[in-house]
Amino acid sequence: MTASKASSGVSAAQPVLGTRALNRATLDRQLLLRRASMAPKDAVEHLLGLQAQNVKPPYYALAARIEGFEPESLSALMADRDVVRIVTMRSTIHTHSADDALTLRPLVQGARARELNMFRKGLVGVDLDQLAGLAREFVEEEPRTLKQIREELGKTWPDADPQSLGIAARNTLALVQVTPRGLWGRSGQVALTTVEHWLGRPAEPTPAPDATVLRYLAAFGPASVKDMQTWAGITRLREAFERLRPQLVTFRDENGVELFDLPDASRPDEDVPAPPRFLPEFDNLLLSHADRSRVVPPEYKGRSWLGNYAYNVFLLDGFLAGVWRLEEGKEESVLTVEPFGKPTKAQRAELTEEAARLLEGPLIGAAASAYDIRFGDVVGV
Repeated sequence: MTASKASSGVSAAQPVLGTRALNRATLDRQLLLRRASMAPKDAVEHLLGLQAQNVKPPYYALAARIEGFEPESLSALMADRDVVRIVTMRSTIHTHSADDALTLRPLVQGARARELNMFRKGLVGVDLDQLAGLAREFVEEEPRTLKQIREELGKTWPDADPQSLGIAARNTLALVQVTPRGLWGRSGQVALTTVEHWLGRPAEPTPAPDATVLRYLAAFGPASVKDMQTWAGITRLREAFERLRPQLVTFRDENGVELFDLPDASRPDEDVPAPPRFLPEFDNLLLSHADRSRVVPPEYKGRSWLGNYAYNVFLLDGFLAGVWRLEEGKEESVLTVEPFGKPTKAQRAELTEEAARLLEGPLIGAAASAYDIRFGDVVGV
C-alpha cells in the first residue's frame, strides 16, 4: 500500500492514499490488474452487476476481466435465468445474477419511484398503484414490449402521456428483459415481464444497505460515502457507513475526503504494473465514484462521451487513455485505437498485443478470417 502522512488538518491516524494508489486498488478489485480465473456468474456477482445498456458490453466487460472467457458461458446463464437484464443502479440496465436482481432492485426502488416526479405532468389523474397492478397482470400474462405496455395502459388513462405511462410501469415494477434479448449472437426486441414471474420467486423485502456497502467496497473500494451514492444512484448512506465503521479501516484521499475500506482488502503498491485493457462503453469502472480521477485523468474528463453517446475506451497504465472502435466484416475485422495523447513505442506494442488478443478471441475471432489493428486520431471527442 502506498500512503503518506496526512496533510495539515487531517487526522494522522488516517493515511492518505494518492491517486495512483487508489487506481491500483480499484483495478485489482475490478479484476483489471490481471485476468481472474473466475466463473462468469461469480464475476458478475463480485462486480455487483455489469452495465448493459446494449447487448454486447457485458461480454466485453468480462472478456477484459476473466481468463479464457467464452461468450456462450454468459449467454447460457441468461438462457437458464441465472442472470438477468434489469434496471437497477442509476436507472440504467444492468446484467445481474438472479439473486442480486431480487435484492438490489428493492434497495434502489425508492429512487426509481422518486424519478417519476419528473413525469408528473404526464401522469395527472393516474393512480400509480392501479397502474402497477394492471401492468403486472399484463406483462405476466406474457412478455410485452414497452409499446404494448403503453398502449394497454392508455386504454385506462387515454389522456395521460404515453411515454410517462411506460416509464411509470418500468419504475413501479421490477421488469426484466426476457431472452432471446441479451443472448450472444442472437437478436430480439426488448420484451418485459416482472423479475418475480421470470424467476419464479418473490423479490426480497427492501434490505438494509449494510451488506451492499461491504460488497461495494470489495468491488470498488477504497471509497467515500459519496462514491457509493454515485454508484447506486441513491442518497442517505452515511448511517450505514457509520454503523459499519468499527469493522472498516479508513483513509483520506489527497483532497482530505474520508475513504472507507475492508481491512483485509488488497491495496497494491502504486507501482504495480497495470496492463492495457479494452473496455466497453458505460463500463462501471468509469461510473462508480463521485471522484473519477482515480481512473480518469483530469485532462481527459468528459472525452469518452459525446452527448448521450459513450465510446468504447481503453486503459494505459491503469488510466483512461483513449477510445476504440470495431468494424466487423465477414472477410476482415478492423479495430481502430484512438489515443488521447501519444503512447510510447512500448505502449503501442502493448496495446497492439491486447487488441490482437481481443480480435483473435471468441468474441470477434469467429466473425472474420482476418483482422487489422490501426492507430488513428480521435474524431469528434
